[in-house]
Parts: sequence; C-alpha cells; structure tokens
Amino acid sequence: MPKSAIRPLGWQAALLLLLGYIALDWTSQSHPLHGLAITPWSPAPALGLLCLVRYGGRAAPLLALAILAADGWLRDLSLPWQLGAGLAIQLAAGDWAIAEVMRRRLNRKGVFADRRGLITWVSIVVIGTLFNSLAFIAGLLLTRFLPPEAAAESLVHHWLGQLGSVLVFMPLLAMIMDARGRARLRPLLLGQESLSLVATGSVLAFTFFTGEMTEFKYFSVLFLPIAWAAARQGLAGAVLTVGLTQLGVIAAARLLGLSAINVLELEVLVMVLALSGFFIGVVVDEKQRLGAELQQTLRLAAAGEMAGALSHELHQPLTALLMYARAGQHLLAAGETGERLRDVIARVEAESQRAADVVSRLRDFFRTGTTRLERIWLRELLSLAASRLSAQAKQQGIALVLHPAPPCALWADRLQLEVVLRNLLANAFEAAAERPEAERQVRVSTHLESAGRVCITVEDSGPGVTEEMVEHLFEAFHTSKASGMGLGLAISRAIIEAHGGSLLAEVADHGVFKVFLPIEESPGDGT
Repeated sequence: MPKSAIRPLGWQAALLLLLGYIALDWTSQSHPLHGLAITPWSPAPALGLLCLVRYGGRAAPLLALAILAADGWLRDLSLPWQLGAGLAIQLAAGDWAIAEVMRRRLNRKGVFADRRGLITWVSIVVIGTLFNSLAFIAGLLLTRFLPPEAAAESLVHHWLGQLGSVLVFMPLLAMIMDARGRARLRPLLLGQESLSLVATGSVLAFTFFTGEMTEFKYFSVLFLPIAWAAARQGLAGAVLTVGLTQLGVIAAARLLGLSAINVLELEVLVMVLALSGFFIGVVVDEKQRLGAELQQTLRLAAAGEMAGALSHELHQPLTALLMYARAGQHLLAAGETGERLRDVIARVEAESQRAADVVSRLRDFFRTGTTRLERIWLRELLSLAASRLSAQAKQQGIALVLHPAPPCALWADRLQLEVVLRNLLANAFEAAAERPEAERQVRVSTHLESAGRVCITVEDSGPGVTEEMVEHLFEAFHTSKASGMGLGLAISRAIIEAHGGSLLAEVADHGVFKVFLPIEESPGDGT
C-alpha cells in the first residue's frame, strides 16, 4: 500500500486494535515454550501488522500496549515489567518497520493486485518476521530469561508462529475490515459458493476424525477445496477457505491433544496450502481483471470504428440545422412571427433530437456495449456500405461488385453492422491492392443459407487466408499489418455474435469472409 493510504486512527479503530489483539492472543494460549509468549500458533500479530499498515505509526503505541496487556493479563508471565514493556515495544517497533516496508514497496493497486505484489508481500513478511523473532529471542537471551540451549527451538517456534499468523490471517482480516472486501466475502458465505466451505469442513472432519491427523496421511486432500474455491471465486475464495482450514486445524489439534511439534508441523503445512491457494486466487483475479480490461479496450476501439459510421449520420442533421437556422434568421429579418417561423423552429428541434439520438448511441455503446435494434432491409444496408466506399475503390483501381441481395430484413443495430461491413471491405481492398490493377476485384454477394438465416460473402482477389492464419485471425491484437492494431476482425466478430450470428474466414486461394445473420423474411422487395 502507498504511504498516502494511511487512514486516521479513530477511537473505534483503536478499540478494535486493543481488544481485538487481546482476544486473538487469548485463543493462542497453548503449548507455550519455557513459560514465555512463544507458541506455535498466534493470530494476534496479523491484526497488529494490518493496523500498522492501515493507520501508520500512530497505531504502534497502542499495539505495544496490547502486547504488554496480553502478556501480563492473559499469560501471567513472570518477567519484570520493565523487560515486558521493552519486549512489547520491540515487537511493535519491528511490526511497524515491516508495515512501512509494505507501504513503500507495494503498489497502489494493493497487496494482492497481481502475482508480483503477492511475491513481494510474502518476501517482506518472511524476512520481517524473522528479524523480529531474532530480536525478541536475543532480548530474552541477554536478560537470561531464556537458556542458551533453548534459543534455536524458541526462535523456530516464535518465527513460524508469527509467520503463519500473518500469512494466513492478514489477508482475511484485511478483507473483513474493508467494505469492498466484505462485499466479496458475503456471497461466499450466503450464496451457492458456500459449498466450498462445506467441502472444506467435510475434508477436515474426514482427515481428523479418521485418526490420521498425527501422521498427516490425508492432509494433502485439504488442498482440493482450497484450489477449487480459489479457481472459482479468486482470492476471496482462497482467503476464506484458508482461514477456515486454519481454524479447523487448530481446533482439531486441541481436541486430539497434539504436541507442540505436531502443531508446528501442521502450521507449516497450512502455510504451504495458503500460499498455493493465494497464488491461484491472484492468478484468477488477474485473469478476470485483464479480461475486463480487454473487453473495455475492444469496446473503445469499436466506439472509434462506430464514430466513422456516425459521422455520416451526424452530417445530415447538422447540415439541416444550419439550413433551418439560416431560414429562421431570414424569416425574422422579414418580420415573420407566425406559422412559418414556428414550423422552422419545430424542424430545428426535430433535427437536434435526431443528432442527440445519434450521439447517445455512441455514448451508450462506449459505456455498456448497448445495442439498439431496428428493422433494416439487407439490400439497403449493403448498398449504403458499398456506396460509401465506391470512391476509395475507384481511387485504388479496384472493381467493386455488389450482387443483388434477396428481399429480406434484419433486426439489428445498423451502425454496428456498418462497422463490420466497412472493416471487411477495407481488409478486402488492402488484399486486392496487392494484385496488378487489372486483377483487383472485390465482390459482395448474399444468399439465403436456411430458413431464417442469410449469408453475406465478401470476396477479394488477394492472396487469401492460410490454415496458419485462420487460427489466430480473429484474436484481439493479432495482426500482420505494420500499422494495424489487430482489433478490426475481433470487434467485427463480437458484433456479429452479439446479433446472434457468426463471422468466419475460409481457407482459399483468394480472400473469403462470410457473415451469417438471422433475418426476418418479408414478402416485400426491400427497396
């Protein structure tokens, strides 16, 4: 998180830190080494570190007070109060340093915005908690409250307890304390996706109550619900399922009376499961986010393509507005204030509304991809598309041939279909231009494919599409043009599919593209 993300520390947040830390520390009162605050499982540091990340250094004194209160009240440690206070300050200062590194090293998108952010966060937590534990154990050794022969064992227990707490519970607490995070967690608890939690509980029960807990025989099965939740619901599913797994493991370990060594080994396994689930969840979220960004990019590009078609639509009402405005000026100059002037004003209003409707269509598509269906004669649509490109065909020496279309109508967004036809014809012109001028030809033909469907074929005399090209032809940003973006065909296919049709290219010795669209058959001639 960036430094600017520090939030004000109100009394509610202060109370949460103080009482929440003590409550979480109370749950870890098991297997203390040498009567000290060294346990294989300790969720409280996750809350302390998260508060330091959110509220900055102002939370450090409160965290030190919470640590001191938990050690003195809950654990009833036999340490002098001066040493207890010093160790509490040292732990709070170490967590503050870790939080500052997180805020400076992680980007504005958040800790789990992408894989790089996740790896950075894990690295900071691993190294930071290790140094914090080293300082804590060193303080106990220097004051002779810990025998030297117990230093290595105490360091491992303290470090893994702190590390497991932060890795497993910090993401879950971060989501619970954030409005958007709670919004992501809520459907997982109340909706159909809660099945992943049921599956986790079932696997936990199977693993523990078959008596194989101490041998870890079936522990790897716990990865299945975590991976499934992460794959379906992204990071939120992984975080919630991992948290449930951790709580279930600790509860079962206490019920079965496992030793500190067994609990520590379980913690290491849970950390491995957590990191695997988080990685899957981050990848899924990143893929979904990139997919949404790609859709927006395609929508923006399509909006740009539509702007070309809209320019013609806007030209007519704007020209009419100018003409009516001048007519109104002449009428006013002649002293006209009656019916003729009111008629001109009404026409100005109508043309203004027409122009506004055209612009709103682009705006709606730009924002949400909305289409506006209308009844369009196929023959009229093709004739209009060909007429707008006839000047370009003549300039490039291309024979543009438009075969008569059958008398049928479409329910479609006319502007969007114009974008598709213009893209296909523009590509056909470019392909035909590679031939000698006498061989440059583009043909547009139509035929009824079946009841309720029509096929529009755009052929050119260019080199055609190979089998290697056809595999990637409609992929976004895939292009063989030096100045192209590779979006035209991707947009065209998306538009056609949105209209219930399909767009494909045929492998041939010349260019062949076919558009299939549903039609409304009509007995009329379509002219």
